Formats: sequence, C-alpha cells, structure tokens
Amino acid sequence: MFRIQPPLEFIPPKFNPLVLRLVHLSLPLLLRVRLLRGLPVGITRLETKNVEVLVELYRQFQAGKIRFLIAFRHCEADDPLCGLYLLSKAVPQVAHQQGIALQTPIHAHCLYDRGIPLWTKHWFGWLLSCLGAIPVRRGRRLDWAGMRTARELFINGKLPMALAPEGATNGHSEIVSPLESGVAQLGFWCVEDLIKAKRSEQVFIVPIGIKYRYLKPSWRKLDWLLSQLEVDSGLPVKPLPGKYVGIDKETFYYQRLRRLGEHLLSTMEKFYSQYYDQKLPKATAIDGDKSVSPEEVITTRLQAVLNGALQVAEEYFGLPGKGTVIKRCRQLEEASWTYIYREDWSQLHNSSVMERSLADWIVQETICRIQHMRLVESFVAVTGDYILEKPTFERFAETALILFDLIAHIKNTSKIPRRPRLGQRCAKLTVGEPILLNDRFGDYQENRQAAKQEITNLTQDLHRALEQMIS
Repeated sequence: MFRIQPPLEFIPPKFNPLVLRLVHLSLPLLLRVRLLRGLPVGITRLETKNVEVLVELYRQFQAGKIRFLIAFRHCEADDPLCGLYLLSKAVPQVAHQQGIALQTPIHAHCLYDRGIPLWTKHWFGWLLSCLGAIPVRRGRRLDWAGMRTARELFINGKLPMALAPEGATNGHSEIVSPLESGVAQLGFWCVEDLIKAKRSEQVFIVPIGIKYRYLKPSWRKLDWLLSQLEVDSGLPVKPLPGKYVGIDKETFYYQRLRRLGEHLLSTMEKFYSQYYDQKLPKATAIDGDKSVSPEEVITTRLQAVLNGALQVAEEYFGLPGKGTVIKRCRQLEEASWTYIYREDWSQLHNSSVMERSLADWIVQETICRIQHMRLVESFVAVTGDYILEKPTFERFAETALILFDLIAHIKNTSKIPRRPRLGQRCAKLTVGEPILLNDRFGDYQENRQAAKQEITNLTQDLHRALEQMIS
C-alpha cells in the first residue's frame, strides 16, 4: 500500500444462498474461536430477548404486508456475528415454537463500510457480496452507487435491510455513539417510493441492542494486560498485591488505569505540541481549576488531543475541520482514498517513471497522515468518568483494550492489531419495539425543513430506544 492504486470500484451485492448456508454452518466456531495463543476465548453464550417481535416482522414481510430495516448497535467487531446468530438460529427457533412457518433463509441485506475489504483480506469483499451486503463510502456527501442500490433493495428486495446507525464501533458496550441520519433517510425514501409505486406496505425500523459481559471476570488477565501496557508506555509496572490492603480491587485498578491513561495523554500532548505545533491547553492550567473534577480534566485534555490529531491530518488534506469527530474522521478517510485510489490511474500508469514515483510519494505521505485519524477513531466515546460511574470489570476491560489499540497502532501501523482476549463472554441481543414510519411521513413531506426536522426526530427516537435496551 505504498504505491498508487486503481480507483475503488463499487462491489455489487450478489446474494448466494449456498455461501450464506456455509457461513451459518461455521458460525458456532467463528463465535467461539477468537485465537489467542491457540485458546478458544470468544463468545461462548448468546442470549436473546423479544425475538418474537422479529419473527412477526419477518412473517408480515414474507406475506408482502411490510418492509422493514434492522437498526443494530455496533460497539465492536463481533456484532455482525451476533446478528447472524440472531437471524439464523434464534428467529427460526422462536418461529418454530410459535408454529409460524417462515421461508428460508432468514437474512438481511446489510450496509457496510467500503473500507472493510481494504483492511481485511481481499476475498472478504467477495464474501460480503455473496451475503448480499452493500458497500457505502461514508465520507462522501452521498454515495450514489451504494444508496441507489440500498434504496432499490429496500423497496423490492426479497430480504429486509440491516444497518448500524452509529456508523462505526466505539468499543463501549454501554455507550451509544451519536447516530448518523442515514437510517431515517433510507426509511423515509422507502415510504416515498412505495407511495409512488402505489403499494400499500408499511415501513418499520426495528432497533436491536447488543451488550457484552464476561462470564468469569479475570482480574489477573486484566493485570497482565495493564502490565504490558505499562512496560510499552515506559511506566514502572505496578504489581498486583496479594491482598488489597486498605482498598478494594476496583479502586486499585481504577487508580492504576487512570495513572496509565494520564501518562499516555501527557505523552501524546507533548508529541503533538513539539512536532506538529498544536496549541494544546496546559494540563496544569486545567488542573488548577478547583471547580472541575479530575475526570472532567481528563476528558477536556483528551478532547483537545483528539482535535489536534485531526487538525494535523486536515491541514495536509486541506479540509475545514468542521462537524463532529466522527464526521471529520469519515471526511479524512475519503480524502485519503482520493490520493491513494486514483481516478486517473490509467493515465498515471502509462506516465513516466518519475511521475509515477512522485504519485507514490503522495501515497506514502497520505498513509502517514491518516494514522492520526486512526488514533482518534478508537477514542470517540472515551470519557474520564466512564469507569468511575460504574466500576464493573467490563468497563475496566473496554478501557484497557482501547489503550491497547492506541499503543499497538503506534507500534505497528501496517495492520490492524489483534486484541488480546480477557475471557469468555456472553452477548445479549434485545429486539426493540418497531418504529412505524408511515405515521411520520405526513410531516416529512411538507417541505425540506420539515423533512430535515423529522429525520432528526426519528434519529433521536432511535437513539433513545438503543440506550434503553443496554441500560
């Protein structure tokens, strides 16, 4: 990836039931085996709630009465496997128990980030296509190829739609990131298209929450991970006492994790101030404000570093740096792709050696600059009080793994680092109450301003529904 590449092509969905069947057969192994030193330490239990709601939606969908979209939480990389389990195992089981005969396969067309096949193996794009998935370039103002395909399948496809409204993972099982408006817009487009086609189906969005927990929290594995992070960051290892003298283990690990986090934060502040001339607020000045809690100080400093990291990349690509952190990350990703995956590929490919070499220089510089954005991606939902407000093992583990991502990425930017696993986990999937869009369409179609407001209202309602399912 240090040379110019041909332009990114749209990967059309080509649903193949046989490939889906093979994935379903391998799903138990995929869920269970997440290799760490050869041991199966992945998801060993899945729990579901309110699956009968999804069964009824599929029954009505297959009867031609409704169209619907599954809006699922996306906090980490295991979410799609859990979603496949829900559709391939839980829904057919509950349907059988209720005496409802559903047509197989029980599946959905899922929208995914076009960058996923770039970060994984090349064959993964082919696999996603065979599963009926639709690639979308999130950084574009509107990806016409992806959205046209999704819009057509939503109204005429033999399967419902599925989409993660958060847009990207945040590493937190108990924090829902701000939602993107694409789910609401796609839903209203479907209502509009059905009306134009003089069809009577109703359109629903059904939220699905995903929450993880460790079956047997292993504080010693957490201790091992923190020790590795302390060594990598240059801190002396804080040994695990035989007994927690004077404090409980939660307080001990909170103090240790906070010490590590503050050290890494100071290191990154120095890095961006010294080498990129970023004007970051002085930590001593923030700490001096007695009205601000230590946790708020950490949050303020972290947000300043994240903003500085994004500005380093935005200055190179000539971007204005406006919008949310997530939106800025997507804009930077799209800008980097235009420098690497060249639309003028054929012209450059036939140009002189010198011209091609200069283009390769740009690629190398681009890859270096975009690493700043990659660091920010992992911290979009991190705050200073996430652990303090609820000091569970899960929150300790999530935060420690995010710090692992930071250090591992700095150590090796050529590939996505494989996270260590801290124990066997259980995933709980909750099907929420479907949201009917037809009742909202009257306000949506009044005018452009009303449509924008109704999209915002629907997005906010969906966000609340996802939060309630993981609270």
